[in-house]
Amino acid sequence: PLKSARITATCDCEGETVEKGRLIFQLDDSEIRAHLAEIQARLDLARTERDRAVDLLARGVGSQRAADAALAEVAEFEAARAAQTEVLGHYVGRAPLSGQVLRLDGNVGEVANPGEPLAWVGTPFPRRVVADVNEEDVPRIAVGQKALLKADAFPDEALQATVSSVTPKGDPVLKTYRVRLSLPDDTPLFIGMSVEVNIVLREAHETPIIPLAALVQDAEATGGGVGVWVVEDSRLRFERVRVGLKSAEEAQLLEGPTPGALVVSPAQEGLSEGAWARVREGAAP
Repeated sequence: PLKSARITATCDCEGETVEKGRLIFQLDDSEIRAHLAEIQARLDLARTERDRAVDLLARGVGSQRAADAALAEVAEFEAARAAQTEVLGHYVGRAPLSGQVLRLDGNVGEVANPGEPLAWVGTPFPRRVVADVNEEDVPRIAVGQKALLKADAFPDEALQATVSSVTPKGDPVLKTYRVRLSLPDDTPLFIGMSVEVNIVLREAHETPIIPLAALVQDAEATGGGVGVWVVEDSRLRFERVRVGLKSAEEAQLLEGPTPGALVVSPAQEGLSEGAWARVREGAAP
């Protein structure tokens, strides 16, 4: 079995383009090589004994049993050498393909444990995003649909993506399906970033929108209903609304305040009809 081993060398080539087979890291394999040398020595001795046993058998002074035992011992040590040679190969890491060294996770002198990745090699383009979609929503997803991505690293940008595939089999525990989205080559996202995915199901052009945070659900003070608090002449007025398409943060306004009206966002508890309100300087309609 593989054991923990100290890193003795790395390519120091993070971010560089490498050819398939390029040495990326080397682990301390001295113990493995010592064991391999011991096996080789015993194999050499076993071969000598085999040759002697076979020669004696040929001259009629040896037994078939002794020759068979010598042959079996040689085969045993050859198998042990092959197995140890295969283990030795796990102590050196080479690029599995031609591409870019995306990340090195080990430095000389550190201890590498079995199962821990030490390097990531791949192609930086084309990039893609993988998202998990709930099973009740996945029937509405199709290849070719547009998607908008939001990333904390780029809070003011709506990044473009396109659905490229939907996995046919879902996760039986989480009840989700894996959806892959392709990104344009000029996307500013880095590999490994997390994003919020909004897949476009329908589009509406030149329509008023309202922040979801402004919506009030079943406001007791107004007799129920869904609406928003509007600031009018420095006083609060509750107005019912009807919304259409929704994103993660906004909704299409089908009925409600006229464009340019001031609404309270995010909505707050304890507001009442006719209460005084003061508009903060710089507030947007």
